[in-house]
Amino acid sequence: MLQHHGSLDLAFQALSDPTRRAMVERLSRGPASVSELAAPFPMSMSAVAQHLKILEASGLVASEKTGRVRTCRVDPRALSAAERWINERRLSVERSLDRLGAFLDETRDDQEFPK
Repeated sequence: MLQHHGSLDLAFQALSDPTRRAMVERLSRGPASVSELAAPFPMSMSAVAQHLKILEASGLVASEKTGRVRTCRVDPRALSAAERWINERRLSVERSLDRLGAFLDETRDDQEFPK
């Protein structure tokens, strides 16, 4: 369980940066070479490589080298884990709000029609 939280922490840490989110967004449309990923960003290849290192360490991105080209792709398992965690929190909050709404409806009904 702790390892699960550790990997989730790494995923959210990786996604906290707008450049890395943009890279994941691009890779969600399909694999891309490092050069293709770097093209839209005004930064050095070294900086791009650092961002990719963080994304790979988090498990969000996997890469493979064929010849001189390193191709990256999204690993959907890490995204699914983050999505599951967010959805569990959302459902919990929605249930609490539903209970609050029901309580407020009952309270309002009791005040309008005293027994």
